[in-house]
Amino acid sequence: MDTMTETAGTGGEKRAVLYDKDIREPLFDYLEERFGKTRIFEEKMIGRSRADILMLTESQFVGLEIKSDADTYERLKRQVRDYDKYCDVNYVTVGKSHEKHVEKHVPDYWGILLVSLRDGRIVIEEKREAKRNPKVKKERQITFIWRPELQHLLEINHLPKYKQKSKKFVQQKLMEKMDWETLKLQMCEELFERDYTIAFSQL
Repeated sequence: MDTMTETAGTGGEKRAVLYDKDIREPLFDYLEERFGKTRIFEEKMIGRSRADILMLTESQFVGLEIKSDADTYERLKRQVRDYDKYCDVNYVTVGKSHEKHVEKHVPDYWGILLVSLRDGRIVIEEKREAKRNPKVKKERQITFIWRPELQHLLEINHLPKYKQKSKKFVQQKLMEKMDWETLKLQMCEELFERDYTIAFSQL
């Protein structure tokens, strides 16, 4: 298993190499402190990519891709496309080795979190603030919701039950009949109430 190592910088100074496993727990602490009420899901499929982190807040879905000092940008272009379909806001979280080049590899509306080691402690800083993702697809986001939860949304909004209809039909009806922002808040609430031992397993 990879462990944190040191390598010589251009001036001969020692620089810590942070791996994915070094970054995750400090990142979770940072996200909890910054965003408050959240739910974190790791390694979930979105489109053709496996998202490192999907974070649910009370009003939005946030995607976070980790590029540690040991990672390359090889799959990032495809990953960006998939994150953009599902998440309202996206961040790439990078080690110091990527600091100078990462902006070239993600859209300007993606946020950038920089991870470094200072005095033996991992520090996370916001290098660039994330903006609202203009490419998110509500048709993709509603697929996060399971059939029983869709039925509950129909019920609380006094809509027909559509019991003999497909899941996709019910999804379309909810999007047609309801204001999206209202529906989105209700979807987030459903996901917070779900049994999270199996959350997002049906993406």
